Amino acid sequence: MTLQTIILAAGMGSRLGRALPKPLTELSDGRSIMRQQHDNIRAAFGSDAKITTVVGYRAESIVDAFPNVDYVYNDRYDQTNTSKSLLRGLANTGRSGVLWMNGDVVFDPRVLGRAIAHIEADQSFVTVNTSKVSDEEVKYTVTADGHIDELSKTVERGIGEAVGINYISSRDKRAFMRQLTRVGDQDYFERGLELAIAEDGVRVVPLDISDLYAVEIDFAEDLERANLFV
Repeated sequence: MTLQTIILAAGMGSRLGRALPKPLTELSDGRSIMRQQHDNIRAAFGSDAKITTVVGYRAESIVDAFPNVDYVYNDRYDQTNTSKSLLRGLANTGRSGVLWMNGDVVFDPRVLGRAIAHIEADQSFVTVNTSKVSDEEVKYTVTADGHIDELSKTVERGIGEAVGINYISSRDKRAFMRQLTRVGDQDYFERGLELAIAEDGVRVVPLDISDLYAVEIDFAEDLERANLFV
């Protein structure tokens, strides 16, 4: 089965202070953030992997740079957060499980290699880093049997951070989409996942990639740190 992937790239990314959409930011190796993501997806899953990109702010710039993938347009990109962008993307991917990622994450290609077994088993997961727990990041806790329990920026006593690369299984997808419909426009997609866990019994495993690099680019110092790896 062809793997369905979604890249969330609708936001304005104003904190980085660039005119172009953040996923088009150039890295020290000459690739853009999004090019690195495409390369990592193709390396792990082959040329048949289907990439759907959710765009909004300056959408034409991304479409021109990557004309050979599918696109979904979030016309309310300046009024909504990642929950609503992801919902639009998931609606375009049929019934299969879906791998998705934030469009501003620079990450080690081995991350997706580590995820293959979970995807083949159609097991929902959230990639996590347990080496640090910053207040401003999405944090998580686990249940007694090791599945994700709480998942948000306001989690207290979090045991690690969510990285921004995730998979929803075919069996969990409908419940997740229903919860994404319910959450507020300004909610992150993690809120929909947290509700699906609490109310629908969705079981999500944390996939630990603490030994690999994954950097979410929000500020100039994040870009500097990512450039140390690529």
